[in-house]
Amino acid sequence: MSLRKTLPAFGRATLDRSLVISTRRHRSVQALHPTKTNTEDESVDSREHVSYSNKISIDFEQTKEAYKSKDTLELLRSLVVFKLCSYDILVDKNKEIMNLSRKLLGQNMFEQFMKMTFYGQFVAGEDHQSIRPVVQKNQAYGVGAVLDYSVEEDLSQEEAERKEMESCMSASEKESPGADHREKKFTAHRKFGDRREGVTSARTYFYADEAKCDQHMETFLKCIKASGGSSEDGFSAIKMTALGRPQFLLQFSEVLVKWRRFFSFLAAKQGKDGVEVLEQKLDLEQLQVRIGFKLRNIICDKLLKRECCILFVPQSMVDMLDWNRLIDERTKISDLLVVPNLQTGELEPLLSKFTEEEERQMKRMLQRLDVLAKHAVENGVRLMVDAEQTYFQPAISRLTVEMKRIFNRDKAVVFNTYQCYLKEAFDNVSMDVELSRREGWCFGAKLVRGAYMYQERSRAAEIGYDDPINPDYESTNRMYHRCLDYVLEEIEQNKKANVMVASHNIDTVKHTLRRMNEMGLAPTDKKVYFGQLLGMCDQISFPLAQAGFPVYKYVPYGPVNEVIPYLSRRAQENRGIMKGVQMERELLWKELMRRLTSGEVFYTPAV
Repeated sequence: MSLRKTLPAFGRATLDRSLVISTRRHRSVQALHPTKTNTEDESVDSREHVSYSNKISIDFEQTKEAYKSKDTLELLRSLVVFKLCSYDILVDKNKEIMNLSRKLLGQNMFEQFMKMTFYGQFVAGEDHQSIRPVVQKNQAYGVGAVLDYSVEEDLSQEEAERKEMESCMSASEKESPGADHREKKFTAHRKFGDRREGVTSARTYFYADEAKCDQHMETFLKCIKASGGSSEDGFSAIKMTALGRPQFLLQFSEVLVKWRRFFSFLAAKQGKDGVEVLEQKLDLEQLQVRIGFKLRNIICDKLLKRECCILFVPQSMVDMLDWNRLIDERTKISDLLVVPNLQTGELEPLLSKFTEEEERQMKRMLQRLDVLAKHAVENGVRLMVDAEQTYFQPAISRLTVEMKRIFNRDKAVVFNTYQCYLKEAFDNVSMDVELSRREGWCFGAKLVRGAYMYQERSRAAEIGYDDPINPDYESTNRMYHRCLDYVLEEIEQNKKANVMVASHNIDTVKHTLRRMNEMGLAPTDKKVYFGQLLGMCDQISFPLAQAGFPVYKYVPYGPVNEVIPYLSRRAQENRGIMKGVQMERELLWKELMRRLTSGEVFYTPAV
């Protein structure tokens, strides 16, 4: 059955392939979660008793088990690479050092050297065939793969800034700068045009043209196919900025934020400021004096499901999720880009002009997403949508939800990434979980701390908007655990939610295990996954896998020369980790000494 028949079409992107801004009526929370009976209470008490008696405990300092997948040369390589990453001068000058090494050694010798050191530590291979030994060895020890093609263009800063400015500005903005009164946060700024600046753990795509986006889609399709063929129940990672012109993500993000802000403004006027986002509800009867006729008409049609009315029905209440449905199906995607005016209460277009080519570019982005999700289903692969900067993220999250509505009906195929260093992280997680409850689809999330902190803070301070990042690391830890606990509680109650704890933080991993024990969630339920980067934190990944938990390594691959930017970021990230935490190096030394003293120096993994 085509998507057009399944759900209302989002912009009618094609006859049979589209994403959807759905307008279906939500089911009540009460209908999905009726009051517990005594029998159910007894069942819960029984499960709590079982979970207590069978709770899982893992010793993350048992080096023999943690490194049983590594031979002794691999241990030595890890020690050397991590030690080198602790020297500031080597990390700061890593690109210059690698360029000099290439000149001195020649291309072939340079590639061999990289494969023996940094490339061999953090990258699985050059193509789909060469990564199989690494993926299959990890699989033998219970560790799956999230395949990630990590090739990036080697652009100068000037080239990156030029591409960003060209791809993030609409025809209207180029013709009449400032005429559309766009918000500063959601417009392009040359100083921050190079989105690679200050980012240590995420690759970056810059828009060239539609043909390049098609190439990226083909690369992701190959990655999905490889993931389906090399790793059981694997994941494949994608980035939306690789699939279309980022102008649309900027504009749609601004629309979503302004609608949400308008709801909060109206809620504050009704005395509901400062409460949790899902607790804010608008009395539509009180609303009529603050909104224009056109917007009132839309509310009648889309929320109350009846013809135009002058007065709302008394005690008609809507919350943020109901409100979000006002951004609904329209004949043209550009018609989505309308925002409410806080002063007049009427709807206004975000842009004064929107070209046919811009309309086509938006549709093609949605079509590419749809193709990738369908191929993921066909190949038995889960799709991990990476998080990006906050001025893109509202649109990315909304489009990911639309994919979930279509493809997560029976199981979680599409996973969104939530960055817990954001002040609004809990609101984002809780609203999406609640939406999945109401509509009956499977929630899928990857929780990370975040990759763009320095860039986000610098941009907010320079341009003049509120810093979106939590004030300190401890606040981010608390936010991460709060979001995680909320999803774990949903898994306990519903069994339709899924979460990947993507963290190298041992305290977060232990927190997850403790909460799972308290809730009686078993590893074999396969609802809670753990994720770490290839070449890092094996002392966490492999003990978890051997205890029966679903564990995945982010597995980058690509030709040596083309993954240099990725390796550069790994060096920078490891510098921070190695200065703050010596545990991994200490455990590697401990295992190396154990093998030397026990006569196991020539140990070979049994694979």
